[in-house]
Amino acid sequence: MPRVLVLVAQRIALGCLLLLTISILIFAGTEILPGDVAEAILGRTATPENLENLRRELGLNEPTYVRYFQWLCGMFQGDLGSALSSGADISEAVGYRLKNTLFLAAFASVLSIPLAILLGLIAVRYKNRFFDKLISALTLAAISLPEFFIGYVLILLFGVQLAWLPTVSIVGEDMSIGQRLTVTILPGVTLSLVVLAHMMRMTRAAILNVIEAAYIETAELKGLGKFSVIYKHALPNALSPIVNVVTLNMAYLIVGVVVVEVVFVYPGMGQYFVDHVAKRDVPVVQACGLIFAAIYILLNLVADIISILSNPRLAHPK
Repeated sequence: MPRVLVLVAQRIALGCLLLLTISILIFAGTEILPGDVAEAILGRTATPENLENLRRELGLNEPTYVRYFQWLCGMFQGDLGSALSSGADISEAVGYRLKNTLFLAAFASVLSIPLAILLGLIAVRYKNRFFDKLISALTLAAISLPEFFIGYVLILLFGVQLAWLPTVSIVGEDMSIGQRLTVTILPGVTLSLVVLAHMMRMTRAAILNVIEAAYIETAELKGLGKFSVIYKHALPNALSPIVNVVTLNMAYLIVGVVVVEVVFVYPGMGQYFVDHVAKRDVPVVQACGLIFAAIYILLNLVADIISILSNPRLAHPK
């Protein structure tokens, strides 16, 4: 078997093992939380008989390892159970919420990825000059500020003072694509600013790493413009680390939306997760935690595979 396929198979096996480990940690973490789920549902005034009946109905009297394997098997079959607080099917709620979160992450990716690459190219073109320093300063300032602070500033500026955009991102099933984009602009821009600096600086560093090569000097001696040399010759050979960091930041866009969705009351997975943490709805917390972990591991796995396939040196043991 080719070395590349062996490396890819190893990454996939490690990803599955990591997801299994995380599922154990999530289940164990929710199990050791103080308090009792039955008491949280029925309240402190519940009688011992009612509590015992509810525990039996929910299967809480079963041993922990039995409940874990039942939960894990249900996850593999697509059965996420029912929310304790409302009795609603978690799979249906997660399907709707996950679609909204993926839409928000895709919108932020469309904004941030081309802009990050463009700013990286400009920074290389004007290396150590005013534009390079300005771009680095602005993007580092954006990544240094917390997401909720950037979100509130954007709400104050564009939602309150200028009244150009809605301050609350309420998404409905009957919305047109234009209406959906309008209510998603502020949370999308907030997420974009958070990941923009990392992708831009990686683009800059990757291009600078190859720009001293002999073929770059040959292209310059042929009379090609500086920006043309960077775009046509340096960028293609620097794509491997750039694609890797872009994929990792996409993982953050999907998993790290919790704060942004809460700030803008966006009906996504993050808002759903936080709402049910407050209600101590353990099945929802477990399902959301495992889904977030699976998405993050999957996108990191994609980043590893892309790095292996795009860099032949990784195909050799040495």
